[in-house]
Amino acid sequence: MKNILPLLILLCYVAAAIAREKSVTILYEKEVPQAAYASRKLSEALAQQGYKVLDRQTDYDYLISLAVHRVRLQAEAFAIIPQEKVITIYGGDNRGMIYGALTLAEIVRNGTPLEQVSPVEQKPDLAFRGIKYNLPWETYRPSSALDQHDETARDLKYWEAFLDMMVENRFNVISLWNMHPYTFMVQPRNFPEASPWSAKEFAEWRHLYNEIFCMAKERALDTYIVHWSIFVSREFSEAHNVAKVNFYPHYYVPGDTSEIVRRYLRESVRQVLEEYPSLDGIGISHGEGMADMTPLERQQWMDDVIIAGMLAADRPVKLIHRVPFSSGTSSEPGVSKNVEQVTREAMERLEDSFDGPIWVEVKFNWSHGHSTPKLEKVHGGKLGDTYFVPEPKNYKIVWQIRNEDFFALRWGVPDFIRQHIALNGRASYVGGYFIGSETYIPALDYFTAIKEPVDWTWAFERQWLFYKLWGRLLYDSQTPDEVFQAEFNRRYGVKAKNLLQAFSLASSTQLRLASLYESKWDFTLYSEGFLALQGDSTSYISVDRLISQPTMASEYVSVAEYVEKLMDGGAFSAGRVTPPILIDMLERDNREALRLVEHIDTAGNASLLYEVADVRAWAYLGLHLAEKLRGAMALHTYRLAGGERNKQEAIEHLQRALEYWDEVIKITRLLYRDMRLTHYNHNSFDANDNNLFHWALIRDEVAADIEISKEAVSETGAK
Repeated sequence: MKNILPLLILLCYVAAAIAREKSVTILYEKEVPQAAYASRKLSEALAQQGYKVLDRQTDYDYLISLAVHRVRLQAEAFAIIPQEKVITIYGGDNRGMIYGALTLAEIVRNGTPLEQVSPVEQKPDLAFRGIKYNLPWETYRPSSALDQHDETARDLKYWEAFLDMMVENRFNVISLWNMHPYTFMVQPRNFPEASPWSAKEFAEWRHLYNEIFCMAKERALDTYIVHWSIFVSREFSEAHNVAKVNFYPHYYVPGDTSEIVRRYLRESVRQVLEEYPSLDGIGISHGEGMADMTPLERQQWMDDVIIAGMLAADRPVKLIHRVPFSSGTSSEPGVSKNVEQVTREAMERLEDSFDGPIWVEVKFNWSHGHSTPKLEKVHGGKLGDTYFVPEPKNYKIVWQIRNEDFFALRWGVPDFIRQHIALNGRASYVGGYFIGSETYIPALDYFTAIKEPVDWTWAFERQWLFYKLWGRLLYDSQTPDEVFQAEFNRRYGVKAKNLLQAFSLASSTQLRLASLYESKWDFTLYSEGFLALQGDSTSYISVDRLISQPTMASEYVSVAEYVEKLMDGGAFSAGRVTPPILIDMLERDNREALRLVEHIDTAGNASLLYEVADVRAWAYLGLHLAEKLRGAMALHTYRLAGGERNKQEAIEHLQRALEYWDEVIKITRLLYRDMRLTHYNHNSFDANDNNLFHWALIRDEVAADIEISKEAVSETGAK
């Protein structure tokens, strides 16, 4: 190995030297913005590898031809065809052409010279590959964890980088969510009193949105604004004495169905679509801001106001329609066949009024999509087959894979995503996926503590693997692991050869905890921190809570169910994941992950230091959970059947669990700041400024498990 490394370095220098002697011309339609973008990004990659990119179309060493070929290729597909000095890139449309150019750029960046490029042809598995992005102004939940991003999210350099990341990873939809976007986007023609802005302030907002949409269009990304329902600006409310609580930061409030509110919102929708020609569509939600209304009344209001406003705009418009919604008159979640029928009938009445299929967004496993890949529930409970049977003609289901579980630690489990798509993405009524968060915004880097230089500026860049895995696998679920490992190699060299496998093993800890621990809405679990909403407060998942909590995944077995069934002489069928089986999985995978990164030298590379540290943090969290499960089983057995040895085992295992937690603290204390966490709003609609999280800050809660076991009393009185 010592002899191979210098040879590899020498070969890289030789390849770079050869490349520096080569010139390249890129042929593209200069009046097409997407073609110009593809050429620009490809030129950057070629220049980085030492090629000279020419303006002329003669006397070149290589010519790269970028074009659209709709007859040969389907939409979003691409082909790379090398033939001697000419490399042709065809896209089935402009989007596919960009993907082809970015694929060649990736090949070149990974060290392959142009003369060795092989033919490539790819087409998309799923039509809709979107990111849910909550904006920090009038965002869904008031919290300093969210509004701290305001300045970053108004920086166009940030958006340029974020949108570049999206198209590079084959995402094709950016959806911007907040309570009432119209306040920031238009000054209503007939309701100027609704706008809080000076002329200068509004010009800045308008410029921001226009630039975001235009940059997205250049990258062939579809753009949507998505909002909750009957909300207005505070200024409009006060001017007309209506919708008295229907503005930020309130959100679980009655619906105001007065005609002036209807007109204001209907006209705002139309005006936004007219004034922002690069905006593709709008997403609607029948939930918050509509309490005291029946499901039918909500649907009728939506048809009369938002849908009518969209259809009044004299241009093609796309629609995202969120389901399911409250089955009663409160804003609380709930599912019912009657509501599903009402909603389906309303969508079918629209026929082909919108551009393309209506995208019907459904939360997969409620707010914790990173759990089991099996559909256990949606927002409000079990989903029936109303939306699928008979097969819809004018809409497609889009699964929302929410992440309210990991923000600081890097995550990457490619086989989870592949399995998810295999189980849920193949049906003909499925159009694709969203990924994104409600309680986290990937903008400001409020995590990094050390001062050494790192290769990221913004938060989303820290989670590059997460976005690359989801985006590329949604485009082509057969994308091999070598593609993702190659990015590690490009960033960190041969030191990184084990990192993809290590992340896949170690960050599976999060999936397993979220499968073991039943959760619902956003705050009910934060698995990165082993926190959950318990009663009215968010706190560390105690051993008592772990014993009693039902599971999210139906194949998992809770501690209480396992211990009690065994004590009754019962057994579990094959395929059930009992606590001992889960312990073995956690021990096996996390010890192997630690072995894989044990000898990686991170000296002088702070970015690599963080990658390795995150693998180790996940691994020790997994070992912590394994010991906690052992302690929980012993403690529950002692309480039910006595036996001093059971009690001592519980104490010993929970002490070891604390030792593993201390390893997590040791790894993360100097690398991570105390981080604001929206979950610390607890069971409240109000912001909580006492919201800092770090694993070190909750050590006392972890240590309390030991005292719980020491103070335990057997129900039988036996010792």
